[in-house]
Amino acid sequence: MPQPRKSQISLIDTPYYHCISRCVRRAFLCGVDEKTGMSYEHRRQWVEDRLLFLTQVFAIDVCAFSVMSNHTHIVLFVDEETNNAWTTDEVLTRWHKLFKGTLLTQKYLSFINAQSSNPPTSIKSTDFNESELLTIERTAQVYRQRLMNISWFMRVLNEGIAREANKEDECTGHFWEGRFKSQALLDEAALLSCMAYVDLNPVRAKAASTPETSDFTSIKQRIQYALNKKQPNRLMPFVGDTGKEPLKGVPFELKDYLELVDITGKCIREDKAGHISENLPNILSRLNINEDNWLIITKQFTKVFHGAVGHEHVLQNFSDNQQRKRRPNVSSCKRLLA
Repeated sequence: MPQPRKSQISLIDTPYYHCISRCVRRAFLCGVDEKTGMSYEHRRQWVEDRLLFLTQVFAIDVCAFSVMSNHTHIVLFVDEETNNAWTTDEVLTRWHKLFKGTLLTQKYLSFINAQSSNPPTSIKSTDFNESELLTIERTAQVYRQRLMNISWFMRVLNEGIAREANKEDECTGHFWEGRFKSQALLDEAALLSCMAYVDLNPVRAKAASTPETSDFTSIKQRIQYALNKKQPNRLMPFVGDTGKEPLKGVPFELKDYLELVDITGKCIREDKAGHISENLPNILSRLNINEDNWLIITKQFTKVFHGAVGHEHVLQNFSDNQQRKRRPNVSSCKRLLA
């Protein structure tokens, strides 16, 4: 039985979530329809462009993504701290990049924009009365919450793609299955294994032979930027383990992660028998993940884990905070994340 969204997302426990959206019936997100010969490959760019644009609006970052023929995988980070630091003006400006807002917020932003070219002035009672300013503030608070809400993020992403696809196909109706699926990633082991699983989707599906040739994935972008000793500015950066106050970013070294994904990709191809190299980066040893288990996880993440993922103690905390009597995935997590 499907769980309500509020029971799947708990920012107290983790800001990281794995989201999956799948097309309904035989609808094509991308790929080629063998029966008609129609190619929908250009839609991959729609998804990537829309996804990375939304990271510039929402207080949500993308850690990993892959655009497959009939579904998408995205690992998201909810940046609550940044969201809380935004001013009312910034919240409204961001929201109006996506929606019209209200007549009052439109009037307020028009006033603010008109003043931007002049020396800063305070809003006078002749411009907006006290009741209007209070309404604007309350409206901004509603928008602020939505701008760090995964359901709103996925709604804006999927709805836009569905409209474009239906327009192109000259049809109406559902394009996506009922709801997107989400998994809470409760610790570093869950985050690392899920990101690798997402980044290696095209390799596992034989759509690409190596991570660097996996089009419309986060791993290809990271590799391209890494060649110039940079990181993509629209993806969550890797910050490593500083040993100091945590920085905003994926808590691993980028070099180690890229090497780990490359080695794993060479092993998981169904048409190639392989084994994990002994010269692995120290990520797996630091997280105490067995090498054989790592291959199982990165090939079958969504099959072996249903719901929140993490070690036993964080699963217990998640269940307590969500007031659940049962801990999801506890047997699989104990067996594979060790």
